[in-house]
Amino acid sequence: MDSSGGITASLQGRYASALFDLASEQGKVAAVESDLDSLGVAISGSDDLAALIRNPQVSREAAAGAMDGVAKLLKLSPLTKNFLGVLAANRRLAALPEMVRAFASIAAATRGEVTAEVTSAHPLSATQLKALGAKLKAREGKEVKVKASVDPALLGGLVVRIGSQQIDSSIRTRLNSLANAMKG
Repeated sequence: MDSSGGITASLQGRYASALFDLASEQGKVAAVESDLDSLGVAISGSDDLAALIRNPQVSREAAAGAMDGVAKLLKLSPLTKNFLGVLAANRRLAALPEMVRAFASIAAATRGEVTAEVTSAHPLSATQLKALGAKLKAREGKEVKVKASVDPALLGGLVVRIGSQQIDSSIRTRLNSLANAMKG
């Protein structure tokens, strides 16, 4: 597999890599990736679920039962459901959000694409996202999957993260730079 050593060196990366290998063998990478995306949204959208997976006082059996219920509710594939059961049994549910990100990174690297996390002050239109994706593809030389989010504190402009690289053209950063130059 051609995933970065940094991802697979971590505990979360090893679990994500093992799940990716199983999904590849069964031809279910896309289904598992979709399942994990749904799971990631559910965790970030539910304070109760986020608290449950991080609570060390929840027994293995109770955690497994709760994750089984979540899997049924989200209609997750059997492979993803079994993966959640293994995490519950091994008391690794707290690392699930990082495993979701690691799996997405491994899957994207295998497809030859990179993910760009784009933060803007206002929501970007479909046309703007398409144009940005084309510019980033030209810059990176690979397919770029754009994940957009909004942060009004930026005031304007964009912050783009691709892997460990960050391109910050936000007005907030420009104003901070100007203020530092004036102190100077």
